[in-house]
Amino acid sequence: MFLPEIKSEIGEDISILIKLDNYSYNFICECGDASKLTVKECQNTEAIFLSHTHIDHFINFDFILRHQLGIGRRVIICGPEGITQQVQSKIKGYQWNLIEEKSIVYEIKEIKADGQILRSEINPPEWEIIPLENNAAAALFQHERFQVDFTILDHKTASIAYLFKEKDRVKIDMTKSQFKGGSWIKDLKTAFENKDDLAPIKVGEKEYQAKDLFHLIAIKKGASLGVIMDHAANESNHEKIKALFTNCDKVFIESFYKAEDQEFAKANFHSYSTASANIMKACKVEIAIPVHFSRKYKEEEIAVLLEEFKAGLK
Repeated sequence: MFLPEIKSEIGEDISILIKLDNYSYNFICECGDASKLTVKECQNTEAIFLSHTHIDHFINFDFILRHQLGIGRRVIICGPEGITQQVQSKIKGYQWNLIEEKSIVYEIKEIKADGQILRSEINPPEWEIIPLENNAAAALFQHERFQVDFTILDHKTASIAYLFKEKDRVKIDMTKSQFKGGSWIKDLKTAFENKDDLAPIKVGEKEYQAKDLFHLIAIKKGASLGVIMDHAANESNHEKIKALFTNCDKVFIESFYKAEDQEFAKANFHSYSTASANIMKACKVEIAIPVHFSRKYKEEEIAVLLEEFKAGLK
């Protein structure tokens, strides 16, 4: 289960922390206002996902970097074309004569315009870019419990939208049998996942073919979580959003402007309250959460924006 939490103030630059139940490490989406991120959360971060590197999404990478130095682990950074040099440039803006070589490793996954992923790493103290082998068939980010897919949206620059998709889990419905638990459960799950109908499954003193016990299998659908940041509210972007996020459990979506300011949204390649709500409705998203509002709005104006979004979902 994904446990997301907005770590930025409501009227400030966006940052979202994603945790997993029963897992020690976490994941950061966007490096905007990091005022609610704790030192431990920065240190326990396994990967950072950036939609793009406009200042309001990248400004506090330095804050996170500050607390990750010395953790002695590999941290993955995913982002659009140019992210490799941009991360390196940020880091090289500081002096590093006292840092230890293995204090941290950043692996950067740069999403090119054609969707290919370019992998590299940078290490202290020189922080030079070291190319890594690329696997065209691999997902952007693969975890034992979930994977992260993406689509490239237009914000007058590439803006990456991310989908966190938990793997479906194979379970045994013990209410459908009179068997007792045992090693056969693992064997049956393995046979089902491998589509091995004839695998021998020994339950007690009796041996079955796996296919004869597949009726005991229950599939628990994995959770899904979307993060859609800055994008123009146009048909092309909306088609890409529908292709990836339809029937998603929960989505955080940029809603930068109020409906009355949609001309500003068009001019600045942003979305606005009713457009973001409408595309979430079209995607049949179970829980849609508007985030990342223009800093020009006061608290009462943001309240209006939120009401517009809520009405647009109906």
